[in-house]
Amino acid sequence: MANRERPLSPFMLGQTYRFQLTSFMSILHRITGVALALGGISLVWWLMSIAIGGEAYEFASRQWASPLGLAFLFGFTLALVYHLLNGIRHLLWDMGWGFELPKVYASGYAVFVLGTLITALIWFFGMRSAA
Repeated sequence: MANRERPLSPFMLGQTYRFQLTSFMSILHRITGVALALGGISLVWWLMSIAIGGEAYEFASRQWASPLGLAFLFGFTLALVYHLLNGIRHLLWDMGWGFELPKVYASGYAVFVLGTLITALIWFFGMRSAA
């Protein structure tokens, strides 16, 4: 029996499958889920600093107000909104809606556009009310 070389995985280096929007969105959905779990830990840290009060809360507030803290919060907001919208998209699929290929791509692009828009609105009105 001849020993044929086979790819290690069908998607590696484009050997079998082309990278598609649906693949990217699936991977991004998983990444944002992990990011939200890790971000939840930082939320607990912040809530604990409020409960402790005093210097702990002042330290946490300084961290969140720093450029790195604001970048983290922006990324967390973007991940939350994307994960929510893509989750709604999956729920619609579970109900049998939107399986036609044009609708799959249209809903995918809609998740990206709406996610960006909603995140921008949250930050615009959040920063406006903080000022």
